[in-house]
Amino acid sequence: MTSVQVGLIGIGALFLLFALRMPVAFAMAVVGFAGFAYLTSFSAAASLLARDFFSQFSSYGLSAITMFVLMGSYALMAGLGERLYRAAYSLAGRLPGGLGISTVLACAGFAAISGSTTATAATMGKIALPEMEKYGYDRMLASGAVAAAGTLGILIPPSTVFLLYAFLTQQPIGELFAAGIVPGLILTALFALTVYLMCRIRPELGPRAQPVPWRERLKAGAGAWQVAVLFLVVVGGMFYGWFSPTQAGAIGSAGAILVGIANRRISWRAFVEGTRDGLRTSVMILSLIAGATVFGRFMAVTRIPFLIAGWVESLPLSPDAILVVIALIFFVGGFFMDSMALVTLLVPVVFPVVQRLGFDPVWFGVIVVITAEMGVITPPVGVNVYVIKGIAPHIPLESIFRGIMPYLASLFVVIGLLLAYPQLALWLPGLGR
Repeated sequence: MTSVQVGLIGIGALFLLFALRMPVAFAMAVVGFAGFAYLTSFSAAASLLARDFFSQFSSYGLSAITMFVLMGSYALMAGLGERLYRAAYSLAGRLPGGLGISTVLACAGFAAISGSTTATAATMGKIALPEMEKYGYDRMLASGAVAAAGTLGILIPPSTVFLLYAFLTQQPIGELFAAGIVPGLILTALFALTVYLMCRIRPELGPRAQPVPWRERLKAGAGAWQVAVLFLVVVGGMFYGWFSPTQAGAIGSAGAILVGIANRRISWRAFVEGTRDGLRTSVMILSLIAGATVFGRFMAVTRIPFLIAGWVESLPLSPDAILVVIALIFFVGGFFMDSMALVTLLVPVVFPVVQRLGFDPVWFGVIVVITAEMGVITPPVGVNVYVIKGIAPHIPLESIFRGIMPYLASLFVVIGLLLAYPQLALWLPGLGR
């Protein structure tokens, strides 16, 4: 067999292992090791496996991922999600669909300190879904709003997917974080507008909530200042070069712990549990990167990535049209793979093409993250949908998937805006260059 045939068999075996529910990191490592051994030798593959896993787990640059994941875990334990929801509810609760809009705004706020889409969806789902059900909100609207708004966790910085993209492409993390802010705010506004219009047209979907006295509004709004300070210190300090990404994550983690202690929400037991959850998630991400590295070595030997890159470049299309094709590949890939796995698998293949076409790599990173956002709510994988299903088992899965459909339009609109006006993503990073 030719190396290309072996590579195609390897890709098929990879998807088979995914279907059998083998962890993505292990599936990529197993297929990569077996394929590399077949094309070279067993001893070379064994040496590659040991070297790649050691180099990834001992990389100082990847420690930033661990720090930011821990920051999100401690923020959850500190009860910052509840404070954000109360603040958003006090501002938007009286609008048509006010609780849904409050959920979107609270998700955006929690995304600014968690960096994880599943953590954002799970935290806000536990808080917002019972409230919306209490006020008679349509289950499809309520569950769809939480699942879709949870995707903001990987666009508004700090973001684990931005961190992964930065590692794979050697781009500055601070600039990537800054590039996600304006598109994240636009997407938040579009999600909120989607809820408002749906409930304006059909008021029975989301009745108005009870009015909140001004004293309660001020009290709830004051509770959100801790999140704002934490975000500004972490992202602002890194953007201006006051400290490295790893130091920024560590400062954010320490800040979240101090906030939790001040709010009397973090006990020793909660601290241990938050640390355990954060480390578990970090090991999963690092294992994914290591497994993807091994699989990438196998793909490099088969030359399939270079053939795909050559095919994309040879398309009789303009550079903008080729970029749309690449975005569609990410979009379709999101139907079958988790966002982290999708990015680790496809970015090394398409990134050289994007560079040769002359596109800004930071801007392209925002495109990648937004298309990855789609993957966490589209069937059949739709991680966020299953998170909401776990929180609210009484809501049918098909209702949640139907509920997220209106929000996909917002994601497509943001991608269109970024294609037409790249400065939406590049303006803030340009201030620090």
